[in-house]
Amino acid sequence: MNNKLYVGNLAYSVRDEDLQQEFSAFGAVQSAKVMMDRDSGRSKGFGFVEMGSAAEAEAAIQGLNGRNFGGRDLTVNIARPMEARSGGGNRSYGGGGGYGGGGGGRRY
Repeated sequence: MNNKLYVGNLAYSVRDEDLQQEFSAFGAVQSAKVMMDRDSGRSKGFGFVEMGSAAEAEAAIQGLNGRNFGGRDLTVNIARPMEARSGGGNRSYGGGGGYGGGGGGRRY
């Protein structure tokens, strides 16, 4: 079992220190990070906590999953590895006519 946890449904006011304090009741917290929106600086409503051991991670899941924290019921489970992102799709901006030019139409 892994010791890195996903923590979801966080109140937007929760910060790294709040997560650290809440999870420390279940063991040593190696790191606690609330994910923030790059543009607005506002919380995305989820974060990650790395516990000192798998046993401490399991204790945190048992103790905090579904528990009210900051007005919301937390979702706490083992973090899954980040999935590889695709290249962003096939965005084609050129080609095909449309803007200015090209034949057709009336000739005066």
